[in-house]
Amino acid sequence: MDREPSVSDEDDDLETLVPQNHTKPPSPSSRSRASFSISGFRPALPSSATSLGRVLWSRRYLLICVCLPVLFIILFFSLGGASSLPASIRLPSASPAADLASSRMREAELHALYLLRSQRSGLLSLFNRTAAPEPTNSSTAAPVSLSDLQAALLSQIKINREIQEALLSTHHSGAGNATEDALDLDLPGPGCRRRELPYNRRTIEWNPKKNRYLFAICLSGQMSNHLICLEKHMFFAALLGRILVVPSQKVDYQYDRVLDINHINECIGRKVVITYEEFVDKRKKVSIDQFICYVGSPPCYMDEDHIKKLKSVGISMGKIEAAWPEDAKLKEPKKRYAADITAKFTTDAEVLAVGELFYADAEEEWMMQPGGPLAHKCRTLIQPSRLIMLTAQRFVQTFLGGNYIALHFRRHGFLKFCNVKKESCFFPIPQAAGCILRIIEKANAPVIYLSTDAAGSETNLLQSLIVFNDRQVPLVRRPEHEGSEKWDALLYRKHMGGDDQVEAMLDKTICALSNVFIGSSGSTFTEDIFRLRRGWGSMSYCDEYLCQGEPPNYIAELE
Repeated sequence: MDREPSVSDEDDDLETLVPQNHTKPPSPSSRSRASFSISGFRPALPSSATSLGRVLWSRRYLLICVCLPVLFIILFFSLGGASSLPASIRLPSASPAADLASSRMREAELHALYLLRSQRSGLLSLFNRTAAPEPTNSSTAAPVSLSDLQAALLSQIKINREIQEALLSTHHSGAGNATEDALDLDLPGPGCRRRELPYNRRTIEWNPKKNRYLFAICLSGQMSNHLICLEKHMFFAALLGRILVVPSQKVDYQYDRVLDINHINECIGRKVVITYEEFVDKRKKVSIDQFICYVGSPPCYMDEDHIKKLKSVGISMGKIEAAWPEDAKLKEPKKRYAADITAKFTTDAEVLAVGELFYADAEEEWMMQPGGPLAHKCRTLIQPSRLIMLTAQRFVQTFLGGNYIALHFRRHGFLKFCNVKKESCFFPIPQAAGCILRIIEKANAPVIYLSTDAAGSETNLLQSLIVFNDRQVPLVRRPEHEGSEKWDALLYRKHMGGDDQVEAMLDKTICALSNVFIGSSGSTFTEDIFRLRRGWGSMSYCDEYLCQGEPPNYIAELE
């Protein structure tokens, strides 16, 4: 390709050519000699003849200069004017269609220029908001949040789309916009980014009255069911203005090993929850003054064994009554509201016991909102103890890293449980693997944390099928304790290692800290993880139940 000559190139050419044509300027003496010699050769003519010749000569050229253009104009019009010229040298005429197209193009360019200036202004504003402030006392600018950054970037992408539309608008044929759909394709979807917490929660203040207590009765299922039951007791205690008494470990789980009870009181800003031991210290006589069943008829799902446990710790009970006796024949309890609860459970008794609340359908939408229904200054009230939180974080740092998917794969006893439901939730291993691979593709995570009670034969088959981009995605499970590994040292130092409930809560915490969580539909273990993720703001747009929205591709017959 030819290169345009630079200044130095031109100088080189001049240096080459100048010597070939260079002559010295004549001196003054030589100029005078040349002038003298030329004049010497002029013919000697009379002065009058010379003047007349000059006049005729000049007028002849004047006549020629005037006549030739006039003659050309006469010939041009006599031959048909511009129509007689060849088309190749004819001047283009400005038609109305060309004027319209030119006007539209100019208008589109001006609009695109305006949008580009708007985009530049928006990007500069975003840059100034994300730039680190100068270390001065006058700097009060708050750092931009991730949600604001994403919204601003999306706005700039939309402006870019408008610019493309403006520039392409002059090339559209017909009335339809052929590029609108194509331009929408490059707008980003939610992907697997985290869901934003709502700014306004519907909450109730928890202001307990002096010497008024609510004794929690939770009987159904395992620890996850009891935690859901305990959360509903907290809501009831706030509505009724009472202090919640956590059950004794002799009749229930040892909650203070898995929960941070002091955290609840700190978040509320006052003493609203006490342990059974604190309750005993405050009262000389430990008794339940009134016992009301929320669902069913007495004894509120309590069997003889549980009643004996209550009596063994010195708790005496009066008569047990039902809040809604008419609900005893129903398969599922009716939906209740805050006004129903206060109307049925408001009493002057100092110690009120309410149970079983796991099945209570009371203000479910209010209960399910991120952070729960109670006014507090933390992300969530019921959360793992500090030791469990630190151990989970150390495990993540050791084995998983900052980008991982968590999978709760419930299998033990789940086949029969799911198949009696209207829509079965027990999936064949190959189908489950396909559903997991779809999430891996969206989340682009290199590893999966597996929380499961499945047999090794099932997990081995599942692992063999989890292959993405010709690479096996490892399923990581918590290993057995080894003294050489330090990630779980805190639990064993406090003699909490090996406890089934502590390890179950540790599993939940690791799952709740993940970028994406896949749960088992129908499992309260999964629901408690979703509760933590809602409260912590760690839920993503890819969180879902395993194979959500599709039935198992094979279902066995019932017995």
